[in-house]
Amino acid sequence: MRTTFHLKTLAVAIATLSVASMTNAAGLDRSGQDVTAFFQDGTYAEAVYTYIDADVSGYDSANDVPTSNTYVRGEKTGDIAESYDFFRYGVKTDINDTFSIGVLYDEPFGASAEYTQSNFVAQNDRDATISAISGGAIGPGGPFGTAAEDFASAATTVNNLQTLVANGGTLTPTQQGTLTALAPAVAIAQAEFDTAGENTKVEVRSESLTAILGMKFGANKNFQVYGGPVAQRIQADTALRGTAYGPATGYTSHMSPDMDYGYIAGIAYSKPEIALKAALTYRSEIDHDADTFESYPAAPVLSAGTLPASRTGKIEVTTPKSVNFDFQTGINPTTLATAKVRWVPWSDFVLTPPLYNEASQGRYPPNGLNLVEYDDDQWQVELGLAKRVAPALAISGTVGWDSGAGDPTTSLGPIDGYYSVGLGAKYNVTENWAVSAGGKYLWFGDAKGQLPTGKIVGDFQDNDGYIAGVKLSYQAK
Repeated sequence: MRTTFHLKTLAVAIATLSVASMTNAAGLDRSGQDVTAFFQDGTYAEAVYTYIDADVSGYDSANDVPTSNTYVRGEKTGDIAESYDFFRYGVKTDINDTFSIGVLYDEPFGASAEYTQSNFVAQNDRDATISAISGGAIGPGGPFGTAAEDFASAATTVNNLQTLVANGGTLTPTQQGTLTALAPAVAIAQAEFDTAGENTKVEVRSESLTAILGMKFGANKNFQVYGGPVAQRIQADTALRGTAYGPATGYTSHMSPDMDYGYIAGIAYSKPEIALKAALTYRSEIDHDADTFESYPAAPVLSAGTLPASRTGKIEVTTPKSVNFDFQTGINPTTLATAKVRWVPWSDFVLTPPLYNEASQGRYPPNGLNLVEYDDDQWQVELGLAKRVAPALAISGTVGWDSGAGDPTTSLGPIDGYYSVGLGAKYNVTENWAVSAGGKYLWFGDAKGQLPTGKIVGDFQDNDGYIAGVKLSYQAK
């Protein structure tokens, strides 16, 4: 005799697991772009708040010479991960037994990090800076002689040589070598001095609104296709400070909020008698063309005067496509098993601010450097069990794994995936209203922080974090 797991008996357990699920992932991934609210029966609405607190710390590199990529363990960085929170909302209803509509809001991509110590913080000692970044070549007894013993004399030498060129003069090979060596060092030291005490930091925020129309088909309406438009808004601020960034120290960018559009599409299958639901969801890339302001103090020197120190313009950013697979099935009349799998091709993502890129083309021809890029695609898996332990109460547990997006990775987010465990509970306050709460502990993968030049500037190990979430939901079947 076949056992049936009617949804009424599992109603408390369903959706317990998604409170603190699929968050703090590879690249800029944050919410996991969950769509399971749309697959709930009848009329359903939810509001979810998630809070993330991670501890990400390591050591900087004692090697400040921009032309040397050798990592030498330096000073402690302190905790660079800023606490982070976001909201998710969803509402869904059935028009009839064939058509359903829904609207989902989430904050899919984001980052929040700040260095408050080590060589990721700008210093005000120009003489010490210029000696450090030249590896001692500029200073008493250095190969440039007494004319370049400190910042002032090095700056004078650069100014005299640049003036000679500007007036139509020709540099000797020795003079050209001196200018090539001294000019970036002077620019770095001056940028450090001008931004003294300021920290390296990054803040990325996004919002997404998804409208979904679903149509059920098949003899028993077991299958459903769904899709709709997605509106996405994104903005970002970046400040690079400290000798760790070499010529890029002092660089600042502000990407103004930009709204653009994509789409979602998927197919789902359900078998209510065993509480089985499976859905495969595709989200498209979304191309943004945002207004941006960049300040790059070393740009005029690095470009031999052809680029300005600051500029407004446009930046093209494409947030990545993704594929989510969501699965649940009843094990017995009071127990539910779930699985979530997510794939995001972060290896296709690049962030290329135009002034930053153009200033690097002289040293890295012909295409210059991207500010942010990743080597690997992200795979994320989460498995869970939910158990109804009382007529109105269910508890749940999850285990998860995230592959990360490669190691080394950007110094603005030095984490290489994670392992996680989570616990949750859901309480039905009334027949229609429920409150859920959950938490997750994460063990982050060790990662080396790398500049776009390939230089390793940090080593981050033995880090962890936690996630907490609360959800208020309403359901009428």
